[in-house]
Amino acid sequence: MTPEASPQLQLYRFDAAASTFIVQAYSQGLFSVFGHDPKIGVKDFTGEAQFTSDKLDNASLSLTIRADSLVVVNDIKEKDRADIERTMREEVLETRRYPEIEFKSNNVSLTQSGANRYRARVIGDLTLHGVTQKNLWLNGELTVTPDGLRAKGEVSIKQTDYKIKLVSVAGGTLKIKNEVKCSFDILARRVAEV
Repeated sequence: MTPEASPQLQLYRFDAAASTFIVQAYSQGLFSVFGHDPKIGVKDFTGEAQFTSDKLDNASLSLTIRADSLVVVNDIKEKDRADIERTMREEVLETRRYPEIEFKSNNVSLTQSGANRYRARVIGDLTLHGVTQKNLWLNGELTVTPDGLRAKGEVSIKQTDYKIKLVSVAGGTLKIKNEVKCSFDILARRVAEV
């Protein structure tokens, strides 16, 4: 009798250039009625996902975002864009002091919803602005292909949970609300079996 080969752990690395990662902020104040809700694109991040082939057991996820890579993607005046990005880097995220934003899973649950498709619940720790919040829940969908995977989902966070002060931008006419929504459509490429 031949012993059955044990399933291998599959490793996938995120491809930031082929992915979309957006932080949607919401405004209040004088110009909020005109729809000036800053939409921030995350342009530089790295990370990986891994799980045991076939059963998708032992799944884990880690993500590191370069904080100064966040840029405004709305179609707005260049002066407003520069003001929002400067405020975001210097006063909100303080990117010189806190250059990275990190997420690390401690529990991943996958439920099959179709051929190579899964509903995912990821619980993990988010470190932002020097503060780590434990047990943040992310919900999303995962599609697995022979050479990669795609994860889509969203999560809302409150800036004050991370000791981020709420600021005004665009000359004080726009105040950003506490809660922001992060949505992602991330492509990860299969690297190897480990």
